[in-house]
Amino acid sequence: MAAQAGKDMLLKLDLNGSGSFESVAGLRSRRFALNAVAADITNADSAGRWRELLAQTGTRSASISGQGVFRDQNADAQIRTLFFSGALATWQVVLPGFGVLEGPFHLAGLEYAGEFNGEVTYELALESAGELTFSETP
Repeated sequence: MAAQAGKDMLLKLDLNGSGSFESVAGLRSRRFALNAVAADITNADSAGRWRELLAQTGTRSASISGQGVFRDQNADAQIRTLFFSGALATWQVVLPGFGVLEGPFHLAGLEYAGEFNGEVTYELALESAGELTFSETP
């Protein structure tokens, strides 16, 4: 896989549950992480007292964060409404040349900031809230 431009990594939201995704407005940076917590089965009989892990167990999760500027009031209102409702929403992370990660996420954090001589910016943080699917880019 060749190097990819960061601007091509997209964060999309299914705004109305229809399966139609729209890019989150004005994101300048995006980050996502996949995590796996393994089940530790180490015991007094473990060889050499080395830690042992049980395969295919534990908990998997994903987190997504982004920072940017809202381009319009509609985008700001949609994200803010989602935060205050506490509802889960279906999100996609599109990684060019890699694939699409999709599933339910909880909007865990929403921050606003601004300098007196600059634009208002926002940051959001998402935490996975169910099974995620991954489909490779053809």
